[in-house]
Amino acid sequence: MAIRLHALRKRFVSRQGETLALDGIDLEVTDAEFVSLLGPSGCGKSTLLFTIAGLEQPTSGRIECYGRPVVGPGRERTVMFQEYALFPWRTVLGNVTIALEGRPEIEDAVAEARAALALVGLTGFEQAYPHQLSGGMKQRTALARCLAMRPRVLLMDEPFAAVDSQTREALQNELLRIWSEARMTVVFVTHSLEEAIFLAQRVVVMTPRPGRIKTIVGVDAPYPRGYDFRTSQTANDLRAHLYGLLHASDQ
Repeated sequence: MAIRLHALRKRFVSRQGETLALDGIDLEVTDAEFVSLLGPSGCGKSTLLFTIAGLEQPTSGRIECYGRPVVGPGRERTVMFQEYALFPWRTVLGNVTIALEGRPEIEDAVAEARAALALVGLTGFEQAYPHQLSGGMKQRTALARCLAMRPRVLLMDEPFAAVDSQTREALQNELLRIWSEARMTVVFVTHSLEEAIFLAQRVVVMTPRPGRIKTIVGVDAPYPRGYDFRTSQTANDLRAHLYGLLHASDQ
């Protein structure tokens, strides 16, 4: 099992009081599975992702990654954020190689970075700077940086939310191609029903805060998925089903 969560709870304490963000999360994600986390704003999707990453500590409960307890960040887990988080003074190649610094097991960081850039379609842009790139290219660079680290688990926090719809669809297609080749485990946070359906094998639907798992919906459609799937009756039915789940009054 790639990821196992049991009775996970997360409570934030501030001067304004306490906020229960996550309450009783039980979830298992198998190796090389693609899972989307879907829910309303403030339901704890990102908090859940960051807890799996080890960037947040649960108040109670247990998290395991490939059988080992998660007590902090680990090299087998990499997070891709919504923001590009690129260093403007470094080239595209430099922004990818920085993730490999201090990794003695990586014999040739430049070669690894170039391979990752090729995987996301950025060969030829190694010496460009972030200000010379489109939004989609910046996000491809951020994805290449994650891939260069050879993670077993890729945790993605609404990574395509800031780009236009056409670029977003192109990045979704690229992500599925890369996932099919690399066979890593992906947990993907999104607000978009269409994105969750197009990408994932399972969609984890969360309740409003405190975040609980309302239900898990399987997407029974083969890969590769293209325009025909986006406009298919299967996708339309799933979209209507998920919409109903998200807008139901019960939690």
